[in-house]
Amino acid sequence: MPMNAVTSFLVQKEGNAVRDMAVLMVVFGLFFMIFLGQLPLLEPDEGRYAEIPREMLERNDFITPHLNHVKYFEKPPLHYWVNACSLAAFGRNEFAARFPSALLGLGGVLLIYCVGRRIYGRREGLHGALILGSSLGYLVLGRMNSIDMTLTFCMSATLGFFLMAARDGESRKGLFYHLFYVFAALTVLAKGLIGIVLPGGIIFSYLLLTRRWRLLREMRLGSGILLFLAVCAPWFVLVSLKNPEFPQFFFIHEHFQRFLTKVHKRYEPPWFFIPIILLGMIPWTFFLPEALRNLWQTRDHRKIFLTLWAGVIFAFFSASSSKLIPYMLPVFPALALLLGATISDAFDRDEWSLRGYFLAAAAFLCVAGLGFVLYPQLTANPKIGVDGALAVGAVFLVGGFLSLLLLRKKRRELAMALICLASCVGGVIAPPVIFARAVEKKSTRELSRIIRERYPDVPLVSYGYYRQDLPFYTGKRVIIAGSSGELEFGRLREKDPGWFIDPATFFSLWDSPRQVMTLIGRNDLILFQRVVKTPAHVVAEWGQTVLITNK
Repeated sequence: MPMNAVTSFLVQKEGNAVRDMAVLMVVFGLFFMIFLGQLPLLEPDEGRYAEIPREMLERNDFITPHLNHVKYFEKPPLHYWVNACSLAAFGRNEFAARFPSALLGLGGVLLIYCVGRRIYGRREGLHGALILGSSLGYLVLGRMNSIDMTLTFCMSATLGFFLMAARDGESRKGLFYHLFYVFAALTVLAKGLIGIVLPGGIIFSYLLLTRRWRLLREMRLGSGILLFLAVCAPWFVLVSLKNPEFPQFFFIHEHFQRFLTKVHKRYEPPWFFIPIILLGMIPWTFFLPEALRNLWQTRDHRKIFLTLWAGVIFAFFSASSSKLIPYMLPVFPALALLLGATISDAFDRDEWSLRGYFLAAAAFLCVAGLGFVLYPQLTANPKIGVDGALAVGAVFLVGGFLSLLLLRKKRRELAMALICLASCVGGVIAPPVIFARAVEKKSTRELSRIIRERYPDVPLVSYGYYRQDLPFYTGKRVIIAGSSGELEFGRLREKDPGWFIDPATFFSLWDSPRQVMTLIGRNDLILFQRVVKTPAHVVAEWGQTVLITNK
């Protein structure tokens, strides 16, 4: 696309929506999908959320989730369902496991464009979509197999449709309000009661601050609640009928105890998510102060809603005793649209009001690029390969430097496009470069290949702890010798005790005439060989894990 065409595309206030969405779909479709299956599944989440759908297909049971063939009720089934469809279509591989999240990440970019276009205008929606798709945190997490991307898309649709329906003079209020209830139900199916609590808290705070209580009269509460229940209630009813233990574990243990106590051992300080948001929104983090200043000056009810969207979610999870980095993912769409509207407003002003923020974003890319280039030279044993670090560094350096040159010539539109491009390219190639060695060391993919090819019928033991990706890669159930961890709920309901054994029982099994394959940590192997009578034959080693057999 020639430079003048890029400039025109970014600044036009009117334009064909189908064309815009086609461009966004092609550009961001490439960045979300390319090299998607390159890395092994990341432990523990990706292995877990690939194995549960695989077992759904194997068992032909889409009501009761199972992990390593025991009941697993920590999350509702929506993410498992879409992943099961992907595995059925593309086979058992990393691309299939990550494809739904990537597709929903791309869908979130298109959704923000549609919402922004409807409530503001074409340019605001376009800028919001570009910012969201090129925010490093959103792009990187969108290329992983994560329940939080399914949640983010559904919650963004819920709040986006409400915002569009609440627009004065909206001709399609009925449609948008009913879509609001449908996606609220899907949000519940994605991650539980927060699908009600968070949108409800955001909308209530918005009505309270703007005094737009009249919206309650037009929200189609009667038909909407019936639609909500029709979408999400059937699964909860069916799973409870088949599993009477489900309601207590899911609603009490997984919601109230998770939020109020440290039962999941994921406690972090209240400020934990602040750097997560700042780092996740790179390279657009530098524009946040201007967005907040603009909100204070205009008191625009749309920007108030977007701020509450981000603020309520941030406050809720900051107050929780269980914190993980992906919990902030639903904040990014709101901030992206808020920043898109802020930048679009600046494009209408004659003065170069955002020059400093664009310069900061471009300079950051230069500094980050320089850091990648110098890191292998300054570190005696770098964890990042030299070639990979140079590639990432070159992308950021070239993108940042050219952006600075364009800003000097007051070509802010082209600078914005180049910052987007550099961030997207970096977001695709940096994770394999940064995480490749660590992921490969923890992955059981290569050892599982040996097990499938040479020992398909031999019992397999995971010694010490449950390795989440092992049953996915081997396609078979695993005996756990040691801590059952998050499988404890299922272990207590397992009728055959042979699948969960303590180390002493495993030592007896190892010394029996029966052949056993075992994955064990390299450090544990030395002590293990001192305890058992039968020598361990090392079949293969990978990273810190050793595959051994007793025969």
